[in-house]
Amino acid sequence: MSEEVRRFKVVIPEEEVKRYYQKIRDTRVPTKDIVPDAGSDYGFTTEWATDLYSAWAEKYDWHSEQKIINQWPHFITELEGIDIHFIHQRSQSPDAYPLLLVHGWPGSFYEFSRVINPLTDANSSLPFHCVVPSLPGFCWSSGPPRGWTLQDTARIFDALMRRLGYETFAVQTGDWGHWVGRELGAQYTDSCKAVHLNFAPAPLPEGAKLTEREAKVQGRVDDWLENHMGYAIMMRTRPHTVGWMLQDNPVGIMVWLGEKYNEAAHPKKQQLDEWKTHILTTVSLYYFTNCIMTSSLPYYENVRHEKFAQFAMRPKNRIQCPFGYTSFYWDTEPSSKRAVERTGNLVFYRERDDGGHFAAVESPEGIVEDVRELVRIALGS
Repeated sequence: MSEEVRRFKVVIPEEEVKRYYQKIRDTRVPTKDIVPDAGSDYGFTTEWATDLYSAWAEKYDWHSEQKIINQWPHFITELEGIDIHFIHQRSQSPDAYPLLLVHGWPGSFYEFSRVINPLTDANSSLPFHCVVPSLPGFCWSSGPPRGWTLQDTARIFDALMRRLGYETFAVQTGDWGHWVGRELGAQYTDSCKAVHLNFAPAPLPEGAKLTEREAKVQGRVDDWLENHMGYAIMMRTRPHTVGWMLQDNPVGIMVWLGEKYNEAAHPKKQQLDEWKTHILTTVSLYYFTNCIMTSSLPYYENVRHEKFAQFAMRPKNRIQCPFGYTSFYWDTEPSSKRAVERTGNLVFYRERDDGGHFAAVESPEGIVEDVRELVRIALGS
């Protein structure tokens, strides 16, 4: 291990943990709808928020979650003046291939907690060495300078892999991480040999008649862009407001982040206790690391949602290395094969109905299977 890379352990001081629990329990949460029978017309339902809050105040155990997080080795290294936090879990297999896993918002490195171990399993058909960084401005990665784009993040993540001794690697990612993976697959093909995406906005060919699946998801996509973008408008125009409003407000962070988990995932997954625990651990990470403000920067510095597909079509953003896409039915913007293949060298495509935007959490077995299949194709093995 390079001397430039230092070991790190997640340890939140006990006085901070006590204060966090006290703030949660002291919060006066709304107890009734904004108007009678509001349902979900005005945002998330009171029932959903009350249930998640009650699970947090009465059952959730941060100490147990901290132990789970520390089962993997954590590190910090400085690249271009930015401290980058990451997990580096090596497989015991001498034939393991390097894999970079990149999260988005409202995720974190913890988004891959259910796939790291199976991906690194030395007894699997294709094991990986997993590198799971926190984006600049998230968790223990320091905030980037003004004007920092996801293309800049791709550059330093490529440097991170080389610093760790990996001359070539594959990538799995979604959400904002999609733009990191797209840049790596477009501009860093000497090192990036395969990109797997679970989020890949792309336009259909002009005049194309919608398939049954495309028609089903189109209404949800239109509804998302019309009725669910308030958070993004705030983050891309008033990130200071978001930061001052939420930084020391754990319950506020719970609904700010949790609403997206509630809206962009498979409905059945949202009823599971493990799903609620995952949300609360992610919220806790944002709170303990004071990153809610800087986590807004991808929205402020990068392309707007309604221009995602147009941006992906630009020649310089075309993925040159072999790439794969898994279209999850419950995602915010599930694409189809004939759309995504217009944006790069698509060699693998699969549709899955068991997950949504948070694919590695909702469908870990599916992600593991699809990443392995893509990398086998890309490496010719």
